[in-house]
Amino acid sequence: MLSLLAVSVLGTSFLSGVFGMAGGMVLMGILIAFMPVSAAMVLHGTAQMTSNGWRAFLWRRNVEYRLFGRYILGLLLAALLFTFVGFVPDRALVLLGLGIIPFLAVLIPARHVPQASSRYGAEVCGFLNTCLQFIAGVSGPLVDVFFVRSDMDRRAVVATKAAFQTITHLAKLVYFSRIMGGDAAVEEWAIGIAITMAIAGTSISKFVLERLTDHQFRRYTQWIVMTIGVVYLSQGVYVLATR
Repeated sequence: MLSLLAVSVLGTSFLSGVFGMAGGMVLMGILIAFMPVSAAMVLHGTAQMTSNGWRAFLWRRNVEYRLFGRYILGLLLAALLFTFVGFVPDRALVLLGLGIIPFLAVLIPARHVPQASSRYGAEVCGFLNTCLQFIAGVSGPLVDVFFVRSDMDRRAVVATKAAFQTITHLAKLVYFSRIMGGDAAVEEWAIGIAITMAIAGTSISKFVLERLTDHQFRRYTQWIVMTIGVVYLSQGVYVLATR
């Protein structure tokens, strides 16, 4: 378990560091296979908050801080809603959510989605992103829809998305720790490994991202998340069918 966690967080943090997404999807699928959903959400939130936070720090000069402030408004509204509802998903719903999210991002016409830099775009992104984080634990592909027509380069996209995801994973961590209490408890050694490996994987990814072109960045990102989506969607259907 120790080795699996270390390798998983290192690899998925590297993947997220290069493409700004996908790593969180892979990590969540691994975690819910070995622990309860609530505990997986807490450990996943810790690892991804560290990974995204360190990535945002490394690319801090490229973060669009004005958009980040507006994003927080949408996040707070979603967090308030879920606090009143007290919703906790089961394993099948998490898997289905992981599988469906990439297809939602593709099926929704980009012209119907406000870009993060447009009026109310960052706020809508914050609300929807937080809702999906509380349901499936990830939301990277959907967040990407709010950047697809942006004129921001890959560094600004990765940096700003990292800032968005850092605060959202923090909200997810607080939400599940508070609502589930002891059921969401995670061993201290697991949290320590998650934080250390997340920083290492993110640091290594910086050198790869520097060498990618904007075209390669966007093309590889879509292919990776769609493949992951198919795998998780089939797993979610299987879990529902065998209940």
